[in-house]
Amino acid sequence: MAVYTEGTPCWVDAQLPDLEAGKRFYGELFGWTFDDDRDEALLDGRRVAGLLPKRDGRMPTTWTVYLATTDAGTVAARVKAAGGQMVMEPYPVGPFGVLALAADPGGAVIGLRQSGDDDGFEVVNEPGSFCWMEVYTRRPGPVDTFYASVFGWLGRQADPAEEGKEPGFDYRVWSPPGSRAGDDSAFGGRAVITDAFPAEMPGHVLVYFAVRDCDEACATTVRLGGRVAEPPADTPYGRIAVLHDNQGARFAVLAEPTPADSLAVPRESAALSTDTAPLAAPAPPTSTLSEPPADT
Repeated sequence: MAVYTEGTPCWVDAQLPDLEAGKRFYGELFGWTFDDDRDEALLDGRRVAGLLPKRDGRMPTTWTVYLATTDAGTVAARVKAAGGQMVMEPYPVGPFGVLALAADPGGAVIGLRQSGDDDGFEVVNEPGSFCWMEVYTRRPGPVDTFYASVFGWLGRQADPAEEGKEPGFDYRVWSPPGSRAGDDSAFGGRAVITDAFPAEMPGHVLVYFAVRDCDEACATTVRLGGRVAEPPADTPYGRIAVLHDNQGARFAVLAEPTPADSLAVPRESAALSTDTAPLAAPAPPTSTLSEPPADT
């Protein structure tokens, strides 16, 4: 049984207006198949994500990342004490455990998942699976403090010179509690929504999926009725792009630069049948964060 490090990503899902159209889109883009009884997507028979019908048309069509916890109620209390809000209080969902939705001080929504019989991801960091998360915010100070207080995340500020950015570039890389902060243990990052972005852009979480070929993923997305929000760009960590699916859900794709620099984490940490699965990614994809998307 996988035991996820507290506060690290353990699942992602999207609620879609047209579930069957979503299955066709992601099935062709990522090679997913689907377990209709559980609203789950599979990659080579392994759990990789959830696709669900949207039951409330007022809610945005978006990808949500869920963070692991052993006690969703306790985390919900910490969220409120740290300046966040509970969008949805913890509620039981049968074999899926206990779920909740919270908003950080900048308005970005994250999920909480207290494990049940279903332990979330069975594969990460392989083409067609989750590999990274980014919190976008206009309030970096309060947001950094929030995640450190609620989840114990360890932060490291990215060096603008090392990232090939101008002075003042503000990006924070997050590692799980109990680790050594840095790229080797990182699972996500925090980016700033600057004045260069549309004023109406809210705080949000961007979910990354690994792909073999970033440009091909973009072409496939367009062919299937989706859109390219940020075109492919090379980074020290691979080639990345930000996309919208055929129903508007926003996500990013990352293709590793060479086979030698694979996204796969070491076997001892990636094997989800062992003691812990912190979902570490070897390096943060930070290249597109100083420019607004071409199509929002």
